[in-house]
Amino acid sequence: MDSRISEIISQSIKVKQDILNNEELLETTQRVADACIYALRQGNKILFCGNGGSASDAQHLAAELSGRFYLDREPYFAEALHVNTSYLTAVANDYSFEEVYRRIVKSKGRKGDVLISLSTSGNSKNIILAMEAARELEMINVAMSGQTGGAMKELADYLLNVPSTDTPRIQEAHILIGHIFCELIEKEMEA
Repeated sequence: MDSRISEIISQSIKVKQDILNNEELLETTQRVADACIYALRQGNKILFCGNGGSASDAQHLAAELSGRFYLDREPYFAEALHVNTSYLTAVANDYSFEEVYRRIVKSKGRKGDVLISLSTSGNSKNIILAMEAARELEMINVAMSGQTGGAMKELADYLLNVPSTDTPRIQEAHILIGHIFCELIEKEMEA
C-alpha cells in the first residue's frame, strides 16, 4: 500500500482530533446551531456562500437543511447563493466577481437571517463583501475558515476556524462541522 494514502488519512484524523480537543470550537458549533434554530423559528432563513470547493460544501449543507438530513420532515429555508448561474455570470460580467455575493445578500438577506460563509483562507474578497452586506442588514454572520480566520474573523459573529492550513483538510472538517450543526438543528426543530 502507498504510504502517502496512510499519511493523508492520518492528517485528516489529526485535524478532526484537534477539533474534538478544541472546546471553544465545539461550543461555537453549538452556538451556530442555536442561532440557526432561533432564526428558523422566527421565520428567517439560512444563506450559504463559498467559492470552488467551498461553494460545493455550501450547496451540500443547504441541501441537507432544505431537503432532509436524518428525518423525513418539512424543509427549512436554506439556500446556497451561487446556484443561479445566470445571475452569477451576469453580475460577474456587468460588475465583477467580487460583487456576486454582496449583491445577492442585499437582495435576499433580511434582518435576523443567518449567512454562513465558507472560505479556507478566510480572505476571499467576494465573501468579505457578502459578510459586510450581511452586517449592514443585521444578519447573523457565521464564518467557516481555516486556522487564522483571515479577514472573515473581524466580521464574524461566530467563527468556526478549523485548526489547519491545509485546504483539503479544512474542507473535510467544514463538512464534518456542517453535518454536526445540521443534525443539531434538525433534532431540535423536530423535537
